[in-house]
Amino acid sequence: MQFQIKRDVLLKSLSIAHNIIERKNTLPILSNVLLEIKKNKLHVVATDLDLVFFDEISDFKADKEGSTTTSATVLYDILRKLPSNLNILFNLQNENKLSISAENSKFNLLCLPVDNFPNFSESFKTNGLNINREKLLTLLNKTKIAMSNDETRHYLNGIYIHLTESNKSPYLTGVATDSHRLSSSSIPLQKTEDFRSFILPKKAVFQLCNLLQESKEEVLLHSSDSKIQFQIGNSKIISKIIDGKFPDYKKVVPQNNSKTLTVNAKDFIHSIERVITVSIDRKEGVKIALKKDHIELFVNSSSSGEGKETLKANYNSDDLTVGFNSRYLLDIASEIEDEKLIMNLNDSVSPVLIQDNSDKQSYFVIMPMKI
Repeated sequence: MQFQIKRDVLLKSLSIAHNIIERKNTLPILSNVLLEIKKNKLHVVATDLDLVFFDEISDFKADKEGSTTTSATVLYDILRKLPSNLNILFNLQNENKLSISAENSKFNLLCLPVDNFPNFSESFKTNGLNINREKLLTLLNKTKIAMSNDETRHYLNGIYIHLTESNKSPYLTGVATDSHRLSSSSIPLQKTEDFRSFILPKKAVFQLCNLLQESKEEVLLHSSDSKIQFQIGNSKIISKIIDGKFPDYKKVVPQNNSKTLTVNAKDFIHSIERVITVSIDRKEGVKIALKKDHIELFVNSSSSGEGKETLKANYNSDDLTVGFNSRYLLDIASEIEDEKLIMNLNDSVSPVLIQDNSDKQSYFVIMPMKI
């Protein structure tokens, strides 16, 4: 195998591939990336057995067909540290050695046999669902903030993607919750045939977001009984789906919270960030006193001191004081597109609904905390 390729072209692919592989793996082959030249196409493949990344590159010069596997992390680091747009020559010397040459640099990387690399033969029989890339990325970004880290409830360790309906129109909806907060976002669909609901694992969510950010192509979604495939141009991410039932999240979404707070979203973020600087442990939370024309934010840390800030706001009810996990509140406020953040409350202990006037198809729920 021998080929020449621009550093930036291969680096774009490896930036995803090196995040897919497991660095602490008992199987050395899973730390490697597969490079294969076939019919004037360079295939780049990486996997951790649960998640597969496949990329097909045409922008290169193939001198000799062949294939090998080598360390994804080492190869990524080499390319990352080479000057941009440099022409790089790859030459497979033998089954165990891949030489890489670029201007004044030369490297010899150890290889493992291609036969040891996992073979993927998943069949996706559905026609596929076309999804707008930008809208899917927005949906994932807004919902991933609430994914759980609790391994005992594995069905919460991802985003539940399913169909919903609004004004008789179909929507693709993503929901995530860690039981302290919940986020939901929906995007319109043109067709819904061949779609089945699934829970997309956390690692797949993050890598899919990385790929969507780097691409300009639309997304084609295919599904099978146990896996989901996202095709974006010449790239694919194939993921196992979480086996489990997502809870009936609609039961926890407040329907009758009549107390409404409206505050400038950016000012709200900056105020929280300032007052929590006195707290070493961000889990200590922030207390918010709601008044008719302003709010007062308090942080009182037993180990480092206290902070207070006043911010203009509109509030339509009697004075109320409520506490929140400051990180959760910041995560949600950072996803608000509108100038104003709208918070609907009932009392100091019930779930709080947060809405965005610029995105009526998204909302957030957060549980208050005792401070």
